Amino acid sequence: MNLILLFFFLSLISQVPSEPILTVNPKTLSKSGDSVHIQWSGIESPSKLDWLGLYSPPDSPHHNFIGYKFLSSSSSTWESGAGSISLPLTFLRSNYTFRIFRWTESEVNPEIHDQDHNPLPGTKHLLAESETVGFELGRGPEQIHLALTGREGEMRVMFVAEDPEERQVRYGEKEGEWEGDVAVARVGRYEREDMCHAPANESVGWRDPGWIFDAVMSGLKGGVKYYYQVGSESKGWSTTRSFVSWDKSSNETIAFLFGDMGTATPYLTFSRTQDESISTIKWILRDLEALGDKPTFISHIGDISYARGYSWLWDEFFNLIEPVASKVPYHVCIGNHEYDWPSQPWKPDWANSIYGTDGGGECGVPYSLRFNMPGNSSEPTGTHAPATRNLYYSFDMGPVHFVYMSTETNFLQGSSQYDFLKHDLESVDRMKTPFVVVQGHRPMYTTSFESRDAPLREKMLEHLEPLFVNNNVNLALWGHVHRYERFCPLKNFTCGSMGQKGKDWEALPVHVVIGMAGQDWQPTWEPRPDHPHDPVYPQPKRSLYRTGEFGYTRLIATKEKLTLSLVGNHDGEVHDMVEILASGQVLNGGDDNNGKVGAVHKVDDVTRCSFSHYVWGGSVLVLGGFVGYVLGFVSHARRQIATERGWTSLKTEER
Repeated sequence: MNLILLFFFLSLISQVPSEPILTVNPKTLSKSGDSVHIQWSGIESPSKLDWLGLYSPPDSPHHNFIGYKFLSSSSSTWESGAGSISLPLTFLRSNYTFRIFRWTESEVNPEIHDQDHNPLPGTKHLLAESETVGFELGRGPEQIHLALTGREGEMRVMFVAEDPEERQVRYGEKEGEWEGDVAVARVGRYEREDMCHAPANESVGWRDPGWIFDAVMSGLKGGVKYYYQVGSESKGWSTTRSFVSWDKSSNETIAFLFGDMGTATPYLTFSRTQDESISTIKWILRDLEALGDKPTFISHIGDISYARGYSWLWDEFFNLIEPVASKVPYHVCIGNHEYDWPSQPWKPDWANSIYGTDGGGECGVPYSLRFNMPGNSSEPTGTHAPATRNLYYSFDMGPVHFVYMSTETNFLQGSSQYDFLKHDLESVDRMKTPFVVVQGHRPMYTTSFESRDAPLREKMLEHLEPLFVNNNVNLALWGHVHRYERFCPLKNFTCGSMGQKGKDWEALPVHVVIGMAGQDWQPTWEPRPDHPHDPVYPQPKRSLYRTGEFGYTRLIATKEKLTLSLVGNHDGEVHDMVEILASGQVLNGGDDNNGKVGAVHKVDDVTRCSFSHYVWGGSVLVLGGFVGYVLGFVSHARRQIATERGWTSLKTEER
């Protein structure tokens, strides 16, 4: 009888479903970008809607995940109830934990959705939760990025750490030999109550931003390679980085310029992320390797991280750009997705349809504190939030004078920004810097179907174009439209004559839209009246070259000539080019060659010298360590899931 009972109980036990198991390895990571291996087993009747959530801090409520992955798109063995995935993690000043949920068809709620209107997964049925994953102590700060101060012999370095204890930067001409050159970093941070709108000031979007450190390396010799580390003896030092100092006497300028890049994540989240940003950084890093020890800088003209109130996306962004931003100065200007919110102080009647909720309630605060650009421009927010900074400024780099402006704050005549632009442009010494390049986020000219921004463009044409024309601005670069478009030299929508055939000519600005660095939403071109879904054909005469190609632009200038080239992300090659002489004359792309893009003159010796080994060395320079980082961050799950579920990944009109 006892034997029968034993077999009976053993039979019952064998029929009881096993509890799902979720494990992680390793439990401690050394730095941001390192991967954790996640394994699960014992899931009964697996479903395509079973999903894995990422949580930081570990005690976050179920609905406050950082991101998520569907098990069915993460592992080929998911139908067995078991599988695994490796994910790179970014340090968020807290540990991570992972949870698996069952989400049923009947519980799909299209009213609770992400930015693309894909339903967000439900958290009603928790199946398993992992142990925590943390990061090693003493590894030094992260998110290191450089910037020019505008003063000779200086370089700013900023970084993030988990506490406000004193950190320093130590630097010198020889690696590991700091020769007493140490600068103490200033420290600050922003709080949840500084945010002014949802989701930035709600628990779903807010995370601890860490402590932001800002130090200036001074006494630098011009054009010299310096090595540096940031951190402290008690908290640890970063790995050694290097940069080439600003050389005021240089007769050459090299820069990489783009807008609207954003960042990529290895998971799905509330806000659309930008996988193409990986390629942009990869090719720029190739170019930097090819340049060697030549000074250069990066210019990102608005729509920086596309965090839009989900604060961890700023951490993902700085983790993405650190390989380049810790080598060369990374300069920015403000865009709508850093700033705009309903109660912003400057919102005239004509701009009611323009300035909306694009900033996700950040109100310019993370942008203002995570960067520190030259000058002291600021505007009060009218709220508890600190004043918005980094709005307009300028600096010289070799033979080029660079000017940055804000299209999100007042630029009309009588404003402090207009006064700055007027004084700055009128004060340029054209013997010293024969070229002037102005940059801002929203374009003055575009043939994109941007009807919502039309009132703003009218104000820019009325108030700013006369300044640009009268002060012989050579090049005006804009973002916001997620395409590349180059115009003829323009004044009031009219192409100027280049005088290449003995005609009279006037030096006019060349406008170029360069918002193609990552954001994947592509607006339509100006439509045909009789075919509203097709672009005007032929394209307007003033638009000489336009493309949907992702990429960035490369600027090279001597005192005689400035060359701006479009580099495409699909192959790393030049796809368009314009050359401007110090006189203001445009060698290609003007009226006198009938707008033929093919009329590109021979690339100058400086370009050939600086990039001489691109062809034979490009493939070699696709970077061992960085490739590993890149591969971990490439995620096509959004499109796969949308296809499997029949959901449409909408490309909204939000810029």
